[in-house]
Amino acid sequence: MAYIAEYIWIDGTEPSAKLRSKAQVLADNKEPGIWGYDGSSTNQASGDNSDVVLSPVLVTPDPIRGGSNKLVLCETLLTDKETPHPTNTRAKCAASAEKYGNLDTWFGLEQEYTFFEGPNPLGWPDIGFPAPQGGYYCGVGADEIFGREVVNKHLQACIDAGLHISGINAEVMAGQWEFQIGPVAAPRVGDELWLARWLIQRIGEDVNGPKGMPIAVSFDAKPIPGDWNGAGCHTNFSTTEMRESYDACVQAAESLGAKGKPEQHIAGYGDGIEDRLTGLHETQRYDQFSYGVSDRGASIRIPWQVAQDGKGYIEDRRPNANCDPYVVTQLIIDTVCSDASK
Repeated sequence: MAYIAEYIWIDGTEPSAKLRSKAQVLADNKEPGIWGYDGSSTNQASGDNSDVVLSPVLVTPDPIRGGSNKLVLCETLLTDKETPHPTNTRAKCAASAEKYGNLDTWFGLEQEYTFFEGPNPLGWPDIGFPAPQGGYYCGVGADEIFGREVVNKHLQACIDAGLHISGINAEVMAGQWEFQIGPVAAPRVGDELWLARWLIQRIGEDVNGPKGMPIAVSFDAKPIPGDWNGAGCHTNFSTTEMRESYDACVQAAESLGAKGKPEQHIAGYGDGIEDRLTGLHETQRYDQFSYGVSDRGASIRIPWQVAQDGKGYIEDRRPNANCDPYVVTQLIIDTVCSDASK
């Protein structure tokens, strides 16, 4: 007998990478192994040297096909089967995580996204705009909530795949939602976020909106210009010391604001960040840095319960929904952990 292994990887599209996948039929007694593909069709190679190697890093049950079928998330390698491909950001993230492994870093990622049906966000009229923001966040009812069928199918799919999904909620803009992955160490948290992104896009293919078109998922940082919230990937972070000491949480926030660090992080936090981090809609401007307790208008928020408990974690509110989680977690590990190790 045989099963289907869906190989999934991150391509070389700029400025924001896309997910790709293809299936292989394997004998029941065979584990998914190294495979390959045409990198000239994924912005990762030229036609005269086009092969790119897929190396599995996370294998889970396939909640779409069911049965004994599997999802196989891969990193990309050169044809020597050892050297990371230039577009492979996971390798650097894994190296940083290993370097500071004694600090036991945990991440929780809050992935926001926007549903679209055709050219408009799901639930929006063909002409004009829906009611102003206010009732959509964590709302209920068909007049304010759009896409719950996909959201619930995605939540269950992530659970069935064994991902560390910890919650979902409707977001501030109509048609916008969020799911959370974590707490998990890097690079695993990035693996799971990419896989969860693939799952929600794949599920949307099979669910039609009220106009009869499949539901698409956008990770654009500012999908609709104007007085509407953007979409981020707020990144919660802690080390062993932070989980035991409030002073360590404050020091982590100050490390992220040290000279040159805000600019370095902003450059790696996703495309279109200047459109989203404007100082409005619960953001700090992209060219300014601040941190504070319970302050959603800060670059770094220290949750109120962390200040109350005297220990915990911090939230970096700057990463975009379209960020590369391997890059984001690597930057935070390198900045915070290098200071903590001095």
